[in-house]
Amino acid sequence: MLGFLKKGLQKTLQSISGVKSQQKLNKNLLEELLLEADVAYEIVEEILHYLPPGDAVKREDLKRVMGAYFLYEGAKNLAPKPFVDLILGVNGAGKTTSIAKLAHWYKSEGEKVLLGACDTFRAGAIEQLRLWSEKIGTDIVLSAQGHDPSAVAYDAISKAVARGFDRVILDTAGRLQNQKNLAAELEKIVRICAKALPSAPHRKILVLDGTQGNAGILQAKAFNDLIKLDGVIITKLDGTAKGGALFSIARELELPIFYVGVGEKMQDLIPFNPADYLETLLEPLFE
Repeated sequence: MLGFLKKGLQKTLQSISGVKSQQKLNKNLLEELLLEADVAYEIVEEILHYLPPGDAVKREDLKRVMGAYFLYEGAKNLAPKPFVDLILGVNGAGKTTSIAKLAHWYKSEGEKVLLGACDTFRAGAIEQLRLWSEKIGTDIVLSAQGHDPSAVAYDAISKAVARGFDRVILDTAGRLQNQKNLAAELEKIVRICAKALPSAPHRKILVLDGTQGNAGILQAKAFNDLIKLDGVIITKLDGTAKGGALFSIARELELPIFYVGVGEKMQDLIPFNPADYLETLLEPLFE
């Protein structure tokens, strides 16, 4: 997994290495490097503040201080079956592709997966998810464009319960988060999910475009206000030098980062491990 993460953070690591060159790491240089990686300014100041006195920066001290931002990665109890993931996010963030990768991940773990095409706002979204289900080899519940998305969610969960599925992944409309009707729609989907299966959905996961850097924080907060999130998926991490923005996501939302997307292939969605992430970022700092 460390190799996949290093691949995903390649542009971020290149930006750090380009600034560092052969210079010895001190606090001024560390500040410059972290800002270059799109770590928010206030977080950089906090990191510098909590490092021991003196200008020299030691690896173990930096890892300890930076690691404090990822205290919210705790594992979710996966006991309920079927386990229902409700996936949210704006159009273009990589939501549908992430659902396909997540389904592929679950299936590779030997689990029986069912997709629910609850984004009935666009006919294209339904068809795209259907094509992914065929490619991966998973079942899908879908309906016509304009159909009640909560009804699709209910049917998907009911089918999963009746036929012994391990996982249900529900897609949702990717309209902009400032549309008032989206809040009502999401609330209804959550309510109907619980009618189909008490405690469902078990996770409400927001998909964020990693190339947006800290700009994605406002988007995440807006969704979190609409419907309390359980965690996030960061996509397109391989396409940005802003890998340091994960600190802001963890700090501002106090939510776990469940998965990160590090490439185009089906296997390029990996569970996020804070320790691996920190080791990958620290490596070029202490070369």
